[in-house]
Amino acid sequence: MIRLTILLCVILLQSGLSFCQQLSKADYFQDLQYLKDTLSKRHINLFAKISKEDFDKNIASIKSRLTDSDNEKFTTELFKLTVAIRDEHTHIEPVFTKVVPIRFNKFIEGIYVTATDTANADVLLCQLTAVNGHAINEVMSRFKEIIQSENPSFFDTGFLRFINNPLILKGLQITSNSDETTFDFTDLNGKKIQRVIKSVAGANVDNLPLVEAKNMLLSKKKKGNYWYNYDEGTGTLYFNYNKCQEQEGYPFSAFNDELFAAIIKNKPKRLVIDLRDNGGGNSGILTPFIERIEQSHLNTKGKFYVLIGKRTFSSALMNAVALKRGTKAILLGEATSGSVNHYGEVRGFRLPHTKIVIGYSTRYWETWKGYDGPLRPDIPITYSVNNYAKGMDEAMIYVDKAR
Repeated sequence: MIRLTILLCVILLQSGLSFCQQLSKADYFQDLQYLKDTLSKRHINLFAKISKEDFDKNIASIKSRLTDSDNEKFTTELFKLTVAIRDEHTHIEPVFTKVVPIRFNKFIEGIYVTATDTANADVLLCQLTAVNGHAINEVMSRFKEIIQSENPSFFDTGFLRFINNPLILKGLQITSNSDETTFDFTDLNGKKIQRVIKSVAGANVDNLPLVEAKNMLLSKKKKGNYWYNYDEGTGTLYFNYNKCQEQEGYPFSAFNDELFAAIIKNKPKRLVIDLRDNGGGNSGILTPFIERIEQSHLNTKGKFYVLIGKRTFSSALMNAVALKRGTKAILLGEATSGSVNHYGEVRGFRLPHTKIVIGYSTRYWETWKGYDGPLRPDIPITYSVNNYAKGMDEAMIYVDKAR
């Protein structure tokens, strides 16, 4: 459902070729006017949560603050505009060319390094306390200017995605240049570490050869859009559903047949479907599973669990809602980043000069009439960095102890 077309992917690739061209202030003004004229025409209901008057005022304010041709500032201002619009699917996709090779995750104790390059492997599982001399609370406060924060899960997901982005850090005036970033850490023993990490070429860290914190989490055991694991000792059959998308060479229908064959063969005590890292795609992919689990003996309270979290978004959220309403599943984890009822079905257009892609909603999804906000778990789960370091998954611990 939140799926930009192949054309958008091509647009992003092509636009990167011209991104390095020097733009004038007039170019930015023209892009801003193009956004103003185009977004209101293409969005299904742009003024659902912002009045046209306030939208126009935001555009005018951005123009008044653009005193020079500054790409970082322009990009940051567009992020601020999406916060004012308050549609979680309407967003901007800048052409990022640099990234700091480090990844963070949020735990109950704070924000910690979970992956980085080999040169900085010693800071794995260290707590982030400051960026370029700015305390982490101040950094998060500035990020709330560019990421919606009404839903803490939505904010956390965006913050963790962009905290290693030098363009964003510079645009928020947290850093003064995009070539390197200074981080302050505290390790698990309380030792203070300050580290300057240089930016590398890349749009994000997803394709970088990073060193990850070593652990034995079941959710990290395999890769792929969907896979399962049966633990004979606990009697738990675990189904990891990472992406609402068909896997090349392995259609979901074939996987689904294998999964239910394993259920018949092993007669598990309980079934778990993990949607915690699923950001969406096509909600219909999971339909064959939902139809079969509804008829299964495992569709019994205490035998079927759905794991949700802050990265559960869009189509994955719709799947979670369908399972919550149509089965006897128990939901475990954290509130989702997406709202149950929301605008979505994203399409996009490209700004002519900066080549920034603007994603906008074309449909309203009311998946649970009267439900307000994100999907909340039946049983909240908190995650500790100490357990993460030991490969212990609090949600799975809860499941495996269930009778």
